[in-house]
Amino acid sequence: MSSEEKIQPEEFDKELERLMSDSGEKKSRKRGGKKKKKIIIAAAVLVVIGGMAFKMFGNSGPQMPSVGTVNPVYKEIQNKLSVSGPVSGTDSVDVVSNIHAEVLEIPVKEGDKVTKGQVLAILDDTDLKKEVAIAKNDYDLAVSACAEQDKAARNGYAKAVQDLNTAQANYDRTKVLYDGGNVPLVDLETAQNTLNDARRQKDSFNIRDGKPAADDSYRLQIEKARFDYEKIQEQLEDTQIKSPIDGTVVRVNTKVGRFADKTEESEPLFIIENLDVLEMEIKVSEYSIGKVAVGQEAEISADILDGAAIRGQVVSISPTGEEKGGGSSERVIPTIIRILDNNTKLIAGITAKAQIVLEEAENALTVPVSSIFDKDGVTSVAAVKDGTIHWIPVDLGVEGDVETEIIPKDGEIINETTAIVAAPSEMYEEGMAVLSMAQ
Repeated sequence: MSSEEKIQPEEFDKELERLMSDSGEKKSRKRGGKKKKKIIIAAAVLVVIGGMAFKMFGNSGPQMPSVGTVNPVYKEIQNKLSVSGPVSGTDSVDVVSNIHAEVLEIPVKEGDKVTKGQVLAILDDTDLKKEVAIAKNDYDLAVSACAEQDKAARNGYAKAVQDLNTAQANYDRTKVLYDGGNVPLVDLETAQNTLNDARRQKDSFNIRDGKPAADDSYRLQIEKARFDYEKIQEQLEDTQIKSPIDGTVVRVNTKVGRFADKTEESEPLFIIENLDVLEMEIKVSEYSIGKVAVGQEAEISADILDGAAIRGQVVSISPTGEEKGGGSSERVIPTIIRILDNNTKLIAGITAKAQIVLEEAENALTVPVSSIFDKDGVTSVAAVKDGTIHWIPVDLGVEGDVETEIIPKDGEIINETTAIVAAPSEMYEEGMAVLSMAQ
C-alpha cells in the first residue's frame, strides 16, 4: 500500500468515536437483541481498528522510535552567578549633630558637590558663646587658685625649713649642756620634740620637680576646667557643620528653623557620598561563595541603563557570613563589586543586577544542559552511532546557563559530528535502535 493510501491517526479516532456513538444510541432499544448487537458492534470496531492499523503501519510492523539530536559545538563558555544589590558611593558619611541649637542657614542642597571642610549648615551659637565665656572664667579661676596655693606653699616651705634649722641648732646646744650635766633631761627631751615637729612640718609640703607646690587637687581642678572649656569650644566650632569628605550631598534631612539634634526618624542631617566611583553590595549564598574571588569580573545591568551593560569587579568579600532572613537557615556573605566604567547613567540608591564570571573556558566542547543525564549513577550523554544508542560517560567542565562543557571519559571520542540525544531518559538502553532526527 502506498503512503498516499494510509489512514491518518485523526481519521482513525473519528471513525472509532462514530461507532461508539452508534453503540450508545442502540442502548435504548429492546433488551432481547442487546447482547447480539453488542457482539456485532464490537466485531465491527475490531474490524475497523484492524483495517486502520494495517493502513497506518502496513505489513512491516511499527516503525522504530525517533529521537531528537544535537551536535556538540566548540565555543567559549562562561559560568556566571547572577545577583542583585544596591548601588552606593565608595565612601559614604552620615553627618549628625548633638548640639541643641537652631539651624539658621543651609548653604547646600541635594546633588551639590562639596569638598572636605566645606560648611553644610550654620547653627545659632548664642547660648554656646555664653557657655564658652563661663567655662573660660572657671578655668582662669582654677589656674589663679592653684597659683596662689603654689605661692603659699613656697612661703610656708621656706619658713618650715627655717624652723627646722632653728630646732636642730637648739637641740644640738641642749645636748651639749645635758652631756655636761648643766641642764636636766626634760630640757633635752623638749628640744628633741621641737626638732621632730619642725621636721614633720617641712616634710608635709608637696614637692614637684624639687620645688614646693600646691596640693595636687588644685591641679586636678585646673585639668577639669580646661577639659570643660575645650569641650564647649569644640561645640561652638561645631555650630558650623562641615563636610568630613569630598563628595556629593545625596540627602538633606533638616530645614532652617529646626534644631540640629532633632531630625525625623533620627535620620542624619546630611548624607555625603563619593559618587565618582560607585559600588554594589551583594549577598552571595554560602553555597556559591567558594567560587567567588576578589578580582573576578562582573557585568552590571539596571533599568536606568536602557539595556546597556557596564563592567564591574569583585573588590572585597566579608570574612563572616550573616543570616539570609525570611526564616531561611541559609547564610549569605556580603560582597562588594566596584563599578569600573565611568560616566555611565548608573546612580547611587538604586538596585542593579550583576553577573559574576565564576569560570570560563575557550574552545570548550559544549552541549545543551538538557543533554546531560545521570545514567546508572554516572554522568553521561547518549550518542546515536550507526542507528543505535551509545551511552558515553563524561566529566563536566564549565557549566553555563543553557550549555555545559563536556569531557569524554574512558577513551571515548566526541566531536562536532557526533549526534547527541537532546533530552535522554531511562527508556534509551545501550544498543537500542533509533532514528536520529537533527534539531
